[in-house]
Formats: sequence, structure tokens, C-alpha cells
Amino acid sequence: MKNPLLELFDLAPFSQIQSEHFLPAIKNAITIAKQEVDAIVTNTEKPSFSNTIEKLEYSGELLDRVTSIFFNLNSAETNEEIQKIAQEASPLLSEFRNDIALNTDLFKRIEAVYLEKDELNLSPEQSTLLEKRYKSFSRNGANLPDDKKEELREIDKELAQLSLKFGENVLAETNKFEMLLTDEADLAGLPDGAKEAAKALAESKGKKGWMITLDYPSYIPFMTYADNRELRKKLSLAFGSKGFHNNELDNQDIVLKIAKLRHERSKVLGYASHANYVLEERMAETPEKVFSFLNEILEKAKPAAEREFNQLENFAKELDGIDQLQKWDGAYYSEKLKQKLFDLDDEKLKPYFKLENVIDGVFQVATNLFGLQFEETDQVDKYHEEVKTYNVTDSQGNFISVFYADFHPRPGKRNGAWMTSYKPQMRKGDKNIRPHISIVCNFTKPTPSKPSLLTFNEVTTLFHEFGHALHGMLADTTYPGLSGTSVYWDFVELPSQVLENWCYEKEALELFAKHYETGEVIPMELVQKIKESSTFMEGMATMRQLSFGLLDMSWHAKDPSDIKDVKTHEKKAFEGTSLYPDVAENCMSTSFSHIFQGGYSAGYYSYKWAEVLDADAFEYFKENGIFNKEVATKFKDNVLSQGGTENPMTLYKRFRGQEPKPEALLKRAGLIK
Repeated sequence: MKNPLLELFDLAPFSQIQSEHFLPAIKNAITIAKQEVDAIVTNTEKPSFSNTIEKLEYSGELLDRVTSIFFNLNSAETNEEIQKIAQEASPLLSEFRNDIALNTDLFKRIEAVYLEKDELNLSPEQSTLLEKRYKSFSRNGANLPDDKKEELREIDKELAQLSLKFGENVLAETNKFEMLLTDEADLAGLPDGAKEAAKALAESKGKKGWMITLDYPSYIPFMTYADNRELRKKLSLAFGSKGFHNNELDNQDIVLKIAKLRHERSKVLGYASHANYVLEERMAETPEKVFSFLNEILEKAKPAAEREFNQLENFAKELDGIDQLQKWDGAYYSEKLKQKLFDLDDEKLKPYFKLENVIDGVFQVATNLFGLQFEETDQVDKYHEEVKTYNVTDSQGNFISVFYADFHPRPGKRNGAWMTSYKPQMRKGDKNIRPHISIVCNFTKPTPSKPSLLTFNEVTTLFHEFGHALHGMLADTTYPGLSGTSVYWDFVELPSQVLENWCYEKEALELFAKHYETGEVIPMELVQKIKESSTFMEGMATMRQLSFGLLDMSWHAKDPSDIKDVKTHEKKAFEGTSLYPDVAENCMSTSFSHIFQGGYSAGYYSYKWAEVLDADAFEYFKENGIFNKEVATKFKDNVLSQGGTENPMTLYKRFRGQEPKPEALLKRAGLIK
């Protein structure tokens, strides 16, 4: 069988790939990668930076390409076949990674170079790579005795399968729930666009009426606008209990196993906890620092959050006689209160945020800041007809990147939004190999009568993911392992979060916020209201983010062996941050994909950490003008293009001239004057 994944390819050959190509390609690529590593180990020359560290860095290229295509599809366009292959491939990949990490002879060569590092006259990037490679071995068991290495292999294999199963269960639970409404009265309060989308969804499934699902573009409008409190409750309970039904899709045991295995793994490697292990390679460094960071912000946010909650509860009582505000009331009454206080609601804003215009807007912002040009092309193969593809060039016309964008929900796509890469940037010889970058979102779909009109929240999400994409596209480093978003995890959200700030600025909004029917630019009083309302309920929003960070740390910063019940543990972790009454049927951990499937374990705090950086960075832009070329160039040259080549604080200070101050964030959030 001819396998397109094993032919020489530049662009991912999506249209030629069949599911049955993946496993043979992965196995074949593992064999090639092993041969490349064997060639390093059996080299009889004295270990050097070039014959050991660089050779290792450039090994496994085919495997990286094949697996990036495969796992991206498993997130964005999966099916039962792909999920089955993922369950087979994961242990093989885990085994391969351990074969490398626990290869004593390879480690000896790396160590030999590392011990001579002061005499080698390395560049900062080479020093970082050497440090990173040495640590990736020492931190992953290279110094362990054989029996401990074997134990590590078994743990890693099991963890890989458990986290896959966790994600599959969440997706299956999301897809399984459907709320079909046949009485139009049940849709009271819903905007016309949301009704139309619900009707189209029902029709697409051959049903009469209106269908509401747990996909964000369906779930969020219903929770925000539907007057029927009982139906909001039903939907909220379904959303909050994913993986928590004591059935074949239940994730409780998986959560307990993952937490315990991560802890065992950290003990085998000589760390006090999984968080201690993870944070050694983060800006935050220790669990103590993370707790003190989260608690410091909590101290500032809690009084504001409690005031806001009381205000919301009183408002709901006055309006509808509700005595006790519940979780399914939050979005609904917040929206009503926001409309009352600011005379602003998403329905007034949505006509100004047609998806195509927002895409043009984010491109224009990138042009104004970094001189990039985006040209849509039909010459790039795609995995689904809805995906848009672009060639990205700089102001001199040099090729910068291929860019894929996938915007709407589908049954085979997991919820949420993310950025990913199909090919990393790197230098080889005198060639600068450019990256292939993708963003995946779940935005409101067009309906028969309306184009895709985004909520303001979806607009900021698009800017956020595009910020990550710029980090990938503008990468300009030598080594793939230090390129683009290959940075400390609590630094990776800076480019994404800083770009969200442009959504609130008149100068930027005027570029793209135009009424989809009349072409009229968004009126300035709406822009003013967007700005004024940007800190609305910010105390509660901050508290919510902090609660997720503290829940993450509660699973990973100490020995979880005594945790017998997921829900009981979670309730305790939320004690200091909960405002709403607990809902017995709900459990966050069983669908907390960021920490049990994505890479955020012991790292969820990094969203808030990066907010400190982004508020401080944007302050610098505002002092000089949000499209100031000089500041933008400093940001590109010292942050976006540099990837993980140096310590993030060094890069940040080079851009900003100083360390970040949390005051900028607290001020922006309206938590201090």
C-alpha cells in the first residue's frame, strides 16, 4: 500500500490520507527515528555539540510530522476509527519516548557535552538547547537504576492511554446530549439568530423543532438568554456533569488514576509532587510560589467578587423574585444587568462582528503591527471543506508561513479553541524552514438568513488564538525544539492574551467592526460601552479562573493517595472561591480537559500569570500608541520570534525594559484604582 505519510511531503497531504495509513506510518517513523538515535550513540568520535546535541535535535522529524497530523485530526476531525488508532499508537509513542529518555549510552554522550559546556563558546540559543536536552534526560529518569526505569515506562504507558480515554469520554458525553424543543414558548428570550441556528441543527438531524446541544455556540446563547429557568437548569446540569454519570463514559476513576500515577511518577524521579516536577521548568518555579501568586490575587478579587455576587442576587430577586441565585442563573442575570447598566448586549454588537470581517480585522492588526500579508489560497490541501487556508508573507514579499483556520463546530471536533502546528520553523544549513500553523475554534455557524455573527467573547477568542498563531508564524530560531510556542508554559499565553487587548480599542475596532448589512462602522458610543463594561463582573470572573487554578494545584501539589472521592475532593478545593451553592450532580474535574487531557496539569495558573505579563506589555503599547511600529518590532524581535531560546524573563525585560508589575492587571480589572 502506497502511504502518502511516508512519501516526501511539505504540506500535510490530507486528501490522500486514509485512516489505515496512520499506524504503519507511525511505526515506520518510529523505526527511522530509532535508527537516527542509534547513529548518534554508536558514533565513535568524541561527543560534541554538533554530533550529539544538534543531531538529536534534528532527529525524529518524520515522526513529529506524522504525529502532529494525526493528533490534530483526533482533536478537530475525529471518528471511531481514529480514536481506536490513537489508543493503539499512544503506548507505542510513549514506549519510544522512554526508549530515548532512558537510553543510558545516549545520556552519557549528552552529559559529556554538558560537563564541558563552559569551554564550548556556545551562543545563548545553543546553551539553552544543551541545558534543555540535558534536563529532559535527567528529569525523565536517565540517572535511575533499571528497575525504576521500567516502573517509569509502565506509568507513562498507562498515563498516555488514560488521558486519551478521558478526552474520548468528554467528547462522547458532549455529542450524546440533545435537547429538542417543540414548543416555541420554550425559546422565549433567545435572539433570532440562536433560534434559527437551533432550528437548522434540528433539521440537519431530521427532526422538527429546535435543538440545543452542549457545543458552545448552542449552549452559551441558551444559558445567557433563555427565560425558561428549568430548561437552563437542565442544560447546565448536563454540561456540568460530563464524565460524572457512573456509566461507561464516567471519568471519576480515570481522574483518580491519572492524579495518582502522576504523583507516583514524580516520586520515582525524586520530586515531592507532580507540581514540584512540572514547575521546576516554569517561570513560577515552585508550588509555594503558585499558591502565593493565586492567593495574592484572590485576596484582591474576593471582596469585589462577593460584592458583585450580592448585586447580581439582589437584581435577580427584584426582577424575578429569585431568593437563591444558582449556577444556571449566572450568565442570564449578568447579561440582563449588563444591559441595564450599560445598555449593551451581545445582540446589539453581533451585527458588527461578521466572522469574515473579524478575520480581515485580525489580519489588518497583524499587518499594522508586524507588516504581515495574508492571501487566501486554494492550493493547500485541507482535512475538511470548512477549513480556510492562507499564505503569509512579510512586507518584502518573503514567505513566512502557511496558515490554516477552522472555525465552526462539528460532531468530530472537541469543544473549545486552540492553536497547533503541522510543521515547525527551524534552520538547517543556510535554509530557514518556515512553519505551517493552524487555529481551531467553535464559533456560531452561518444560518440560512444570516452570516456567522460572532459574540464579543468569540471575537476575543479569535484574537487570542491568532496571538498564539503569530508566535508560531513569526518564529525565527535555529532549533525546532525552541521554536514558536516551545516556551515555558506560563509564558506561552503572553502573545495570545496581549492580542485580545486590541479588541477593546477604537483604533482597532474601526478596522473591522462594520455592520454586516449596512457597512456602517461600529458607533463610538458602543465602543465606549465595550470599554466600560470590560471590567463588569471582573471580580467574579477572576475568582472563577483562580478556582480552576487552585483545583488544578489541589490535584497535583500533594500526594493524592488519600483522595477516595472526586466530588468530595473538588468541593473542598473550591471552598475558598465558591459563590454559588454547590450542585450535587455536577463535577468539574471529570471534564477538566485542560489538566487531564491537555498540557495544563499544575499549569492552569499560567493564564492568570500571563495576564500580569500581558497587562504590563499592553500598557507599554498604550503609552506609545497601540500601532506603534517601534514597540511592535521590539515585541516581535524579543518575544514572538525568539521562542524558547532564552529564559522568558530575560526576553520580556529586553522587550519591556523592566520586570512586569501586577498593578497593571489589577488596575485593568478594576480591582484597584
